[in-house]
Amino acid sequence: MALAVAAFFAGTVDAIAGGGGLITLPALLTAGLPPTIAIGTNKGGSMWGSGAASVAFWRAGRVDRKQAAFAFPLGFAGSLIGANLVLGISKDALRPVVIAMLIFAAVVMVVKKPTRIDDADVPRRRPVAALLAFVIGAYDGFFGPGTGTFLIVGFVALCGRSLDAKIVNLASNLAAVAIFAWRGTIAWEVALPMAAGQLLGGVVGTRLALKGGARIVRAMVLAVSGALIVKLIVDLAT
Repeated sequence: MALAVAAFFAGTVDAIAGGGGLITLPALLTAGLPPTIAIGTNKGGSMWGSGAASVAFWRAGRVDRKQAAFAFPLGFAGSLIGANLVLGISKDALRPVVIAMLIFAAVVMVVKKPTRIDDADVPRRRPVAALLAFVIGAYDGFFGPGTGTFLIVGFVALCGRSLDAKIVNLASNLAAVAIFAWRGTIAWEVALPMAAGQLLGGVVGTRLALKGGARIVRAMVLAVSGALIVKLIVDLAT
C-alpha cells in the first residue's frame, strides 16, 4: 500500500515536470529490493504513468503529431542503447555530470520562461527535437533520474514547447521496460500495484498541467530539479 501511494505521487509529479523516480526508487530500496531489481521495477511501474499522461495530452491536442512521429522512435532507440550500455558501465562515474546537468536545467528554467509556439509544423526545429529525443532517451535507459525534467527543459528552451516531451518519455520508458523485463530485473508483483498508482497519478498530474500551464510546469521543474541535485550530491559524498 505504501509503495502504491508513493507511486501515485510520483505519477502526478512525472506528468507535470518529470522526476517521479526520486520518489519511487528510494521507496523501493527502502522496502529492501536489491538495486538492480529496484531500478527495473521502478521502470515497470512508471511506464503506466507516462502512458496515461501521453494519451491525455494527445487527446487534448497538445502534441505536435508530426514531430512525435520521429521523436518517439528515436527516443525508443536511444533508450534501448542506454539500457544495454548500463549493464557494463558504472553509474557512479556519471553522477557528477548529472548534477551539472540538473543545475543547468534549473538555471535555464529560471532564465527562460516556457513559451508556446504555434501547433503548426516548424521544420527548422525537427533536427533539434530529433537529437533531444535520441540523446535523452539514451540517458533514460542508462541512468534515468531527471529524464522528464531534461526533456521538458530541452523542448522548452530549444523547441519552444514542453508537452511533446511526454511522447519521448513514454518511448524511453517502454524501451527500458523491454530490456529490464528481458533480463528478469522487474518484480512484477511489486510493479503492478505501483503501476495502478502511477496511472492514477498520471491522470491527476495531466489535468493539473493542462489547467496550470507553463507556471505550474516551471514551479514543479524547479522543485524536482532542486531535490534531485541535493540527493545526487548527498549520494556522491557518501
